[in-house]
Amino acid sequence: MKTVLFKKTLFILLFLSSFIGFSQSIPLTKDAKISVLTCGLGNETYSYFGHTGIRVSDPGNNFDVVYNYGTFDFRTPNFVMKFAKGDLQYFATVHSYADFFNEYTYEKRSIFEQELLISLEDKQKLFNKLNAVLDSEERYYTYKFIDKNCTSMVVDVINNTLNTNVIVKKEDTDKTYRSILFPYFNGHFYDQLGTSIIFGTKVDQMGTRIFLPFELKNSLEKTKFHNQPFVGKTKTLLEFTKETPKSWWNNIYTYLFILLFVVFARNKTVDKIYFLILSLIGIFFVIMGFYSFHQELAMNYNVLLFSPLLLVMILFSVFKNKLWTYRFALINFVLLVMYFLFLINKAHFFITLPLIITSGVVLVRTGIRNKKPIPIII
Repeated sequence: MKTVLFKKTLFILLFLSSFIGFSQSIPLTKDAKISVLTCGLGNETYSYFGHTGIRVSDPGNNFDVVYNYGTFDFRTPNFVMKFAKGDLQYFATVHSYADFFNEYTYEKRSIFEQELLISLEDKQKLFNKLNAVLDSEERYYTYKFIDKNCTSMVVDVINNTLNTNVIVKKEDTDKTYRSILFPYFNGHFYDQLGTSIIFGTKVDQMGTRIFLPFELKNSLEKTKFHNQPFVGKTKTLLEFTKETPKSWWNNIYTYLFILLFVVFARNKTVDKIYFLILSLIGIFFVIMGFYSFHQELAMNYNVLLFSPLLLVMILFSVFKNKLWTYRFALINFVLLVMYFLFLINKAHFFITLPLIITSGVVLVRTGIRNKKPIPIII
């Protein structure tokens, strides 16, 4: 979905931007073509979902370039904190098509092209709009995982130029954003688990907006404009089969092994460490929910599993207060049951189920250890 700066010098990038910026006054020829490019999935975090660009090719004016709304700069001060908070600035750039093609060839990622079947006048308007963006503050935008990204920005610029919402989502509108996202992490188990538990209620809404590159590609194939197809037949410019990565640790087996170890160790220290990790994760979720502007992180019900109250239980256990350790074990068990019932119809139910079972077993064990025996009167 998002792409790093191509490994070119700043001089070349600025030169290209300046060239296209001045070309607003250049009229496109009748042979000019404007296309939406959809790029294949990669195995780097930023490439899990693919990428979207707009290609403008005009042999008559001897240029062939790609506009990209998914650029960010790792050199941004406080990059990680800005990304986490949700105020990291992304920006539009332009590259030669040759550089774009070579980059994706190097990354072994496919490229699909869909030519927009619009009039030369509309092509000119879109071309001018793309260049105007590069020369204005509109070039910069605050990235939002669902609402503003390289794909949604392409949808917006085309719709706004044509003064109509010609591009709308045509499939999977009855699925939640979470369900749509889940398969994209196949082969990256801990990324799949991590995003499942860090996202809150927003991703459980129905996915009515186009926010992923292949959603846009599939919707364009079904879109009509003036009762005619909006795009031509999809062309494959570059084709690779995505390789599923293999890792000795990033898989479900290490996940299950760790949880089985916790269950069968029957060790107080191991139990405390397990609950400490869960509680710290829960505290992180709470902090991010208030700190971050990413709406996807707000209202995170996964804190019922990663409960900060587990930390309170640990503290009572450390100070050997059996009564309150028992009470907080009971409270956390009730929260866990609520979480289980709430999660049954969610996409990440089965990936979190082993955690739920482990937590349930260890909470019951903790409760039994600290429950005062009932005196028997003879």
